[in-house]
Amino acid sequence: MTAVTAQGAPARRPNYKRRRVWGEMAALALAVVLIIWTLAPLYNMVMVSLSSHADVFSSNIWPSDASAVSYWIVLSEGYWYLEYFWHQYANSIYIGFWTVFLTLGIGSMVSYSIGRMRIRHGWLLTNAALMTYLVPASFLAIPFYRIMQSYGLGNNVWSIIAVEVTFATPYAIFIFQQYGRSIPFELDEAARIDGASPIQVYFRIYLPLMAPALVAVGTYALLLAWNEYLYQFLLLSNKRSMTVPVALAQFLNSDESPWNYMMATAVVYAIPPVIIYYLFRGKMTAGLTMGGVKG
Repeated sequence: MTAVTAQGAPARRPNYKRRRVWGEMAALALAVVLIIWTLAPLYNMVMVSLSSHADVFSSNIWPSDASAVSYWIVLSEGYWYLEYFWHQYANSIYIGFWTVFLTLGIGSMVSYSIGRMRIRHGWLLTNAALMTYLVPASFLAIPFYRIMQSYGLGNNVWSIIAVEVTFATPYAIFIFQQYGRSIPFELDEAARIDGASPIQVYFRIYLPLMAPALVAVGTYALLLAWNEYLYQFLLLSNKRSMTVPVALAQFLNSDESPWNYMMATAVVYAIPPVIIYYLFRGKMTAGLTMGGVKG
C-alpha cells in the first residue's frame, strides 16, 4: 500500500500543477477579455472625439489625422448644440452637489435617530424606505411629473434634486445603519455623561466616525444624479435649465450629427466622476464593506 502511494504521488503532482497552470491561464485570458470589453467603448469615444467629421465612420484603428479641435469646439461652445454647454455643466454640478448634501444629511440623521437614539419601531421606517425600490423608477416618472407641475417646479433643477434625493436616501439610510453598528455605543454614553447634547454627539462623534460610509454613499448619490437621464429629460425642457446628458441627446435629432463633438462632450463630462472615484475609492470600499455586514 505504501509503495503504491509513494509511486502514485509523484504521478499526481505534475497533473495538479498542470491543472493549476491551466486554471491561472484561463483566469488571465478571461480578465484580458473583460478588460478589453470594458475599455473598448471608452477607446472608441476618445478615438471618435479626435477624428474629423468625415473620418468618424472610417475603419481605422486610430484617426489618420487626430486632432483636439472637437474639444476646443466644446470648451468654446462653438457649435449651436453646445451654445449653453457651460451653463448646462453648471446645472449638472449644482444638481449633483445638492443631491449629495441632502442625501447625506437626511440619511445620516435618520440612521442616527433610529440606530443611536433607539426610537421605538424605527425599523419600520427603514423597511418602508427600502420597499420603494420594489417599484421601478421608470414607473414613477409620470406621477413625479404631475407632482412637480402641481408644486410649480416644472422646468426647474430642484425638481431633479427632489427626485434624485428620493431615490438615493433609502440606500443611504440602509448603509448608514449597518455601518453605524460598528461604532460603540459607549462613545455616545461617555459624551452624554460629559454633558454633550444629542446634536453635539451627532456632529462631533457620529459623523466623523462615519466618514468612510459618507464618502461611499456620497459618491453613489453623485453618480446617480450625474448620469440620470429619464427624469432630467422629462422635467427639464429649456436649454438653459437642461443638464449635459439631456443636451447630449439633442445630437441625435439630426441626420448628420457631429459625432466627434458629441463624444468630446461626453469625455469632458465624464472627467469629474472619474477623478472623484479615484480620489475616494479607498474610503468607498471601506464604507461599503463595513456597511454590508451586520454587527
